[in-house]
Amino acid sequence: MSISDINGWLDALLPAVLEAGRIEMRYFSSGGVTIEHKSDKSPVTAADREAEAVIVAALARLAPNTPVVAEEAASAGILPPAAEKFFLVDALDGTRLFVKGKPEFTVNIALVENARPVFGLVYVPPTGSLFVTRGDGHSYVATILPDARQSSIGNTAFERLSSRAPDLANLLAYNSRTAGGASTDFLNRLGVKDARPLGSSLKFCMIAKGEGDIYARFGETYEWDTAAGQAVLEAAGGTVATLDGVKLRYGKAEKSYLNPHFVAWGRQPLAIPAANTGKV
Repeated sequence: MSISDINGWLDALLPAVLEAGRIEMRYFSSGGVTIEHKSDKSPVTAADREAEAVIVAALARLAPNTPVVAEEAASAGILPPAAEKFFLVDALDGTRLFVKGKPEFTVNIALVENARPVFGLVYVPPTGSLFVTRGDGHSYVATILPDARQSSIGNTAFERLSSRAPDLANLLAYNSRTAGGASTDFLNRLGVKDARPLGSSLKFCMIAKGEGDIYARFGETYEWDTAAGQAVLEAAGGTVATLDGVKLRYGKAEKSYLNPHFVAWGRQPLAIPAANTGKV
């Protein structure tokens, strides 16, 4: 199946994405989810594992010869051999917020080719927002609630996304809820006065929608956390780059798929004033 066949890809993935959303909302609504901790001390729940199993099975049917790197499997040491083309899956991004009852979690699926995310899908079960890239090089959003039981996108209305040109006097940033002092200092140097906490890959999507300008992440993230959101944002006109301005790349198996620090921008990276000097 060609990546340009957006209807084919979405039709193939949609039932599994909605099923993952139903699983997560069932646990989320019950308030009785049991929290465990992985070797890196990050939380994991039955919802993470069950949703991942559904997504991975759907990808195996869609593209049986394409490896899948999925968060919970990777945490258990189950990884395919490194490849130039592979899927990245975070079936429940934002587990910490999920267990706290905050509706800021997502289902993330990305296809990577030659170190770049060429397809991205971000689904938000609490709202039904479905962000996706398509073969025309743009990204779109639609609303499909988890209980819709749709087997295809049918006549679903998709709205094209477009990031906004930055107003340097009124920059809006989205922060991870675990953001530290380094990202705060970075935003201060840009003169950002409005920094709003938001969980999961929603930060990329809000910038893609033109509702913000910057997301600076100086904490630990993995490729499955960012690939789908990066694909959506870049297809809307944005950029996701390391601190030296190089686009964030994928397939770092030798580093356990750990990302470097990065900044997501609504458009091209802005010039950053040097610390304490005001020089550019």
